[in-house]
Order: sequence, then structure tokens, then C-alpha cells
Amino acid sequence: MSNYEEELIAVAYPYWEAEAEIVKRFFRKSPSKEDHVFWLKAQLWKELHPVDGYFSGLHRELAHLVELFPRVDKDITRHHYHFLLQQLVDEFNHYLVQADILESLLARKISPEDTVQLPEEKKLKEIRRRYTSSGSEVDKAAVLVTEGGGSRMFREGRKIKGGLLERKIAKAMNVIYTDEKDHVQEAVKEAAMLINNQTDLKRMNKAIREISLQRVYMRNEMFRNPLTEAELRQLLPARGQTP
Repeated sequence: MSNYEEELIAVAYPYWEAEAEIVKRFFRKSPSKEDHVFWLKAQLWKELHPVDGYFSGLHRELAHLVELFPRVDKDITRHHYHFLLQQLVDEFNHYLVQADILESLLARKISPEDTVQLPEEKKLKEIRRRYTSSGSEVDKAAVLVTEGGGSRMFREGRKIKGGLLERKIAKAMNVIYTDEKDHVQEAVKEAAMLINNQTDLKRMNKAIREISLQRVYMRNEMFRNPLTEAELRQLLPARGQTP
């Protein structure tokens, strides 16, 4: 691992661990059915609406793969096309395993209209859009480093114990964690290759801090605010004051 990779991980690490603490506290307090419905609706919205600038939503990604198919073994290798197909299958499976849990809780068929974009997610979306549309490859790479929060939500969720519902959640979280646990290392490696000087490094670090901080607020809202505002300020810089 290069020095740049190590620094990028060090910058993001406190925010990842804050997300982990949020998830641990939520499941520790024996959440109600309504609490579970709340976070699942919010998480399913995220699964259907990936990061602008990288993924455009499952439907549009599928349509894009259909358009690419005639180019296989011409200007697109079959191995790369298979990778893109597998990536899309994995993403849809992440939606599927969580949607099945929500459907069992609601005891009815669900639709995309059952998903919810919460206020802190809207703020996160706008921050990420600002960076992905800035024209800077350094900014775009920083967004990708932050995506998934180091898989901490799924790392902690796969550990939960309890009854049938908890086992279902743990199983779903384990599926997603297994698929995504190595993504951050790949993203950090790609990002580090774009850093040519200290100016690039500072720019990327600033973007990682701003996006990651908003991710923590997003995740805290999703899980009904297990961390108080005072605890968030103690753990991390206040919003608007990221170094």
C-alpha cells in the first residue's frame, strides 16, 4: 500500500467507525418493527439510486449494458462485459435481500414507491453531485472512496443476534458485506494513482472529509439518531468546519 493510500484511509477511518457505532447502537437497543421499516425504506432508496456520476440507477445501468452488448469482443472485452454484468447482478441482489425483509415486515407486496429519500440523504446527494460534476478527476475519485462508508453498516449488521427477523437481517448484511468489503481498497488504490502532488492530496482529503461527515449524518438519521448531536460533535468536526 502506498503512502497516499494509507493517508486516504486514515482520513476516512473515523467517519467509517462513526457509521459502525451508529449501527451497533441501533441494534443494541432492541429496535421496534417501525424502526426496522424506517431504515429499510431509506436503505432501499439508496440501493435503487446509486451515486450520481458513477452509477445511474439499476434500470438505466441495465439499458446501458444492452446497448454495449454488440461491442463485445470488438472494443469491449468479454471479460470486462462479464464484470459489468456481475456487478449489476450483485447490486440488484442487494436490493432483493433487503426488500424481502421489508415485505415480510409490511405483510404485503412492496414497490419502489415504498422507498424513502430522507432529508440528510438529499443533502448527501447534492454534496456528491457537486464533486462528481466539478470536472476534476480528483474530486470524482474522492466520492468513490467514500461510497459505502467502508462497508461498516454491513460489517456490523452481519453480527446481530436474535430471533427470525434478526437472523434474516444478519444474513442479508453478510451477503452485501461479502460482495463489497474489498471495494474500498480498490477505490483507494485508484484514487491514489490520480494524486500527483500535495495540492491534489489536500483536495481529495477535503472532499473525503466533507462527504464522509454528511454520510454519518445520513446514517444517523436512517437509524433514528442513536448518536446525539453532542456525541457527533465530539467524534467528528462540526458540519461547515471540516478541515
